[in-house]
Amino acid sequence: MRKENGLNGEAALRPDAREPGRLAQAGLALLLPLALLLLWQLMGHYGLLSEMLFPTPYTIARSFLDLASSGELWSNFRISLVRAMSGFLLGGSLGLVFGILVGLFRRTEKLLDPTFQMIRMIPSLAVVPLFILWFGIGEESKVLLIAKGAFFPLYINTFMGIRGVDNKLFEVSRVLGFGRWKQITRLVLPAAVPNILLGTRLSVGLSWLGLVVAELIASTSGIGYMMSDARQFADTPVVFVGIVVFAAAGLVTDYLIRYTERRLLRWKDSYQG
Repeated sequence: MRKENGLNGEAALRPDAREPGRLAQAGLALLLPLALLLLWQLMGHYGLLSEMLFPTPYTIARSFLDLASSGELWSNFRISLVRAMSGFLLGGSLGLVFGILVGLFRRTEKLLDPTFQMIRMIPSLAVVPLFILWFGIGEESKVLLIAKGAFFPLYINTFMGIRGVDNKLFEVSRVLGFGRWKQITRLVLPAAVPNILLGTRLSVGLSWLGLVVAELIASTSGIGYMMSDARQFADTPVVFVGIVVFAAAGLVTDYLIRYTERRLLRWKDSYQG
């Protein structure tokens, strides 16, 4: 009997036993957005907000359905998605490679890091005219602009993850007879994975931000172009539809990375995802 009570007590102390269910968590996460949407709808309905500047959620939803049914929304979104992911893959992969090189070798750090830090301080808007001049208004300039934003989070976090590896682990690896390559593949890179995944999340987010900049300034297609075109005709609901699409796409990609993070870091005792 006492053994059974002891088991029940242990179950009650587990974090999983006290956590609410997934539906309850989802409801809690949606509580604030739904409350804000309801307040927004009521204020717009009673004329407390300008319909021109702040169309009601119902008007925005109706505009979303019109664009979706016509196919205009999905065709533009596909173009934007390809641009964002292409820029992320290009900039993120280069950031990962250079982050590993700079993190592992002091000479490489002294050679490359000052230049990278100088380029990092240049705002993306400042290089847009040059990118257009060099590469035109085609896909190359947009992808490269997105890649510039995606490069630095992965570069910096990979560098910091490698340099943050505990020196005691290297002492253990030397005792076990690990060579240099085995130290890198079995010790350094696995220990840097949390930082690399954090950099990936930041890089994906900046890829979407870079996409907005690229499409609003020089584009003839994509969600950003759709928003810019709607702004010229004072079609505010379409602008809000574009904002919602960007927000939803960013949220979905961030969730996918967080899911991968939980799967990859199950071995790490201190991870509480």
